[in-house]
Amino acid sequence: MFFEGFTLARVPVPGGTIRLRHGGSGPPLLLLHGNPQTHAMWHLVAPTLAKRFTVICPDLRGYGFSLKPPATSDHAPYAKIEMAQDMTAVMDHFGFDKFLLAGHDRGARLSHRIALDNPDRVLKLAVLDIIPTIEHFERADTDFALGYYHWFWFAQPHPFPEWMINQDPEKWWRQHTSRDPSLPELFAPEALADYFAAVRQPEMVRGMCEDYRAAAGIDMKHDRATRAAGIKVRCPMLALWGTKGKIGQWYDALAIWREYCSKDVIGGPVQSGHYIPEEAPGELLEWFDRFF
Repeated sequence: MFFEGFTLARVPVPGGTIRLRHGGSGPPLLLLHGNPQTHAMWHLVAPTLAKRFTVICPDLRGYGFSLKPPATSDHAPYAKIEMAQDMTAVMDHFGFDKFLLAGHDRGARLSHRIALDNPDRVLKLAVLDIIPTIEHFERADTDFALGYYHWFWFAQPHPFPEWMINQDPEKWWRQHTSRDPSLPELFAPEALADYFAAVRQPEMVRGMCEDYRAAAGIDMKHDRATRAAGIKVRCPMLALWGTKGKIGQWYDALAIWREYCSKDVIGGPVQSGHYIPEEAPGELLEWFDRFF
């Protein structure tokens, strides 16, 4: 079953609501999804994790069916510092002062900021298929510009990229996930239906682009200030990446993350592409079981 034993809910946060699923019992574990998905991406791992943890899977601000502030010239409503406050408000709602945290893709970038801003609340942090955003931009070369072209396209002024995506959002979604049509379907029907329902909303497409605009602007200012102040992640970290993706090919991910964390950083490759929780749920659960 899809998220068996979980409850679908909307939780109020300043400025709107966050859609999420929650289930299980035990220490709280917050799972944050990536682009262009929703919390549904965790459906293959969340029920198993719920046997040991209280698992909370939200849609990020701007994505899925959570709040979607309008576009602004400074993109401040989508700064990771702002998005982090949504997630701490969610955990406050459930009465959790301290929690475990894992994120994939954009959710991992947000998780990094949550851990930086809340060192007394985040007990352990897992990041999937990323290095710090600032490192991507500062190391950018032709390979990065071509391989991560969407970072620069989504960051173009509103509403140009939105207009193009909204011409055929489902076809765009398929192209963006770069799935070879000759391969078996990767995404479960229930998850795919949720992804498509989300991307059909012009407000979600706008929120997604604002997320990337913030990453290229206001987030970089915040990240540089944090780094200049010597602030690092203060909890143990797990960093994983897909063997078929670009992180392991281009970067020494563990070495980079160790520059951003004052505690032990462990991790390694997973036999998958970018969508680790859906491509290699068993291997991911083994890592989570050992780490959390």
